[in-house]
Amino acid sequence: MRQLNATAKRITPADSYWLFGYYDIPAFDRGCGRHLAIHVPFMDHMPTKDDVAEIYCIDLSDGSREKLGETKAWCFQQSCFIQWLPAYPDTVIWNTRLDNECGYGAVIKNIRTGEQRVIDRPVATVSPDCRHALSVNFDRMFDFRPGYGYAGRRDPWYDVKHPEDDGVYLVDLETGAYRLIISLDTLWKLTGKYFGGEDQKVMINHINFNTDGSRFVFLLRNMDGAHWKTAILTANTDGSDIYVLSDFAYASHYYWVSPDVLSIHSSGLELGDLGNQLYELTDRTHTGRTVDTGFFVRDGHVSYSPDRQYILYDSYPLADLHQELYLYDLKTRRGGLLGRFKSRDFKPVDIRCDLHPVWAPSGDMISFDSVFEGYRGIYTMDVREAKRQLREEA
Repeated sequence: MRQLNATAKRITPADSYWLFGYYDIPAFDRGCGRHLAIHVPFMDHMPTKDDVAEIYCIDLSDGSREKLGETKAWCFQQSCFIQWLPAYPDTVIWNTRLDNECGYGAVIKNIRTGEQRVIDRPVATVSPDCRHALSVNFDRMFDFRPGYGYAGRRDPWYDVKHPEDDGVYLVDLETGAYRLIISLDTLWKLTGKYFGGEDQKVMINHINFNTDGSRFVFLLRNMDGAHWKTAILTANTDGSDIYVLSDFAYASHYYWVSPDVLSIHSSGLELGDLGNQLYELTDRTHTGRTVDTGFFVRDGHVSYSPDRQYILYDSYPLADLHQELYLYDLKTRRGGLLGRFKSRDFKPVDIRCDLHPVWAPSGDMISFDSVFEGYRGIYTMDVREAKRQLREEA
């Protein structure tokens, strides 16, 4: 694989522990001059309900940092869902613990004026116009995958396999009002026949709005048994018109390419027998295509550049414990290696540090988390030269 010209630059202090979170939420502000981060007190064990993460905004021009707040609702994989609200200048949102019915909420803060307010549901994804968010049960998430949920609370539906009064919640970010729009019981009735009459405990793992906010996708997973299966479902923003895009099989990381096309590493169950590949699936149909079976040979965190001409991709640690970062040109159908970064054998696996690469809105820069210097840090990388290489060498 060709080596691309790109250099990682750390934007967080040495010898401490920093992370941003997931690969599909806004880390950079609209002007690409600021980056969000959380500072955590350790990286070698799971957080508890009492461990505090400090939330910062980093000025990329001079490295200065402004503390925005603190939270006890965080994890190593998805942080506290700290992210910019691009529709509102200088405004960010993050999850926090509250003494309310669900135990959590979200802080919305204007970092220029200092004004902030709190809503009574944690967020898992925000609509492109920043008017709505979707919320799920983070306690159930913790029981299933501790690296993605928040520690310290028992799921109120722990003994219920598919409750009628828990599932996907739609949150109005202006008023804070929320309501249950899809129950886990509804989803079980749509998909449970796969298990041949065997009752299963189910939960919602990843969930995301599409590019215009008209629909969302989520992964439904069963919690019983040694190995989970994943069904891919989509729905309208109000929870109507639920569509089973793929029945229970293998499915992992995804990214909306357009309002109707979802890129996902999955088994492509409805498309034939090509097996585990990176696919582009068309919503509300059982049609799609592979992207490049020769290049995308393993599961990775996939995201498309803002102009939809390039794919950013990464790997889990390979045999030598290095994680690889890739850039792929959809026009020339050529890809290359942005870098290899030494990881470590994390135990438990839920504290691991995935690269989770994120695009800046300009498409000229990316950021990612890594431990290759011996501690968790956040790094940026200018990819303009790498993109030029992929075009000119074609």
